[in-house]
Amino acid sequence: MNQLRGTGVALVTPFLPTPDHAVDYAALRRIIDFTLDGGADYLVINGTTAESPTLTVEERAEILRVAQEQVAGRVPLVFGLGGNNTAAVAHTLRTIDLTGVVAVLSASPYYNKPSQAGIEAHYQHLADASPLPLLLYNVPGRTGSNITADTTLRLAQHPNIIGIKEASGNLEQCIAIAAGKPDDFLLISGDDMMTTSLVSFGAVGIISVLANAFPRSFSDMTRHALAGDFAQASQLLYDFVALNPLMYEEGNPVGVKAALAAQGLCSAAVRLPLVEASEGLQEKITVLTHKLQGVTVG
Repeated sequence: MNQLRGTGVALVTPFLPTPDHAVDYAALRRIIDFTLDGGADYLVINGTTAESPTLTVEERAEILRVAQEQVAGRVPLVFGLGGNNTAAVAHTLRTIDLTGVVAVLSASPYYNKPSQAGIEAHYQHLADASPLPLLLYNVPGRTGSNITADTTLRLAQHPNIIGIKEASGNLEQCIAIAAGKPDDFLLISGDDMMTTSLVSFGAVGIISVLANAFPRSFSDMTRHALAGDFAQASQLLYDFVALNPLMYEEGNPVGVKAALAAQGLCSAAVRLPLVEASEGLQEKITVLTHKLQGVTVG
């Protein structure tokens, strides 16, 4: 799966600034072109950054259709599909039309807080059911449980599990995965600010939130890191030290949508239970976004 090397974008779902917050498909097309023109290597549709829990089945299908049409084969597409009801997720995997998608990204079950045995059994079941290769997604800050390195390495033996998006923030755990994984198992950073660190010991890239709004910077940074030019990659990463915490201050994708709105790419609208960035946060993000637009990268 070398096509999932480099910068993947965890694509937002733009909404119209109307009371019903309908999906803004024109803005979705703009953002897709913006990220691809900026050098993104692949896109993740319907991930958690896409506010997938608030999307209807019909919206998810139409978003995928529009994305496929707009991408027109320029880059691979990954589809986000997770949940805390294993049987329901497996049923969806068996029945959903994923034509044109190369892999499924599935977040570890949230709220249930399963044991490691439960997490392993969950993913084994999904991998058996999935018609496409499966990427694990470890994000303990969202799910309430961690996929340990040992569990990841056991799951890496399944022929239909091809990698993990690691967003634990635990560098030692990531190193343990890198040290013990099969050669063809993909370690992908799930934390924008840890990308260069993870690439230095074997990660193949990033699935990024910030790359929605700053695709050129993140694509350049990741390519420099993958080429072994960590000095230049680090300089590009340092540009985001002030901005990155603001992306999550009031929830994700509240921050990155504010950055996209500052560039005129979509509205800052999000669906409940999220609310738009507060006036103060929007102002800080806008200032830093405009500043970063003047940064020369490459």
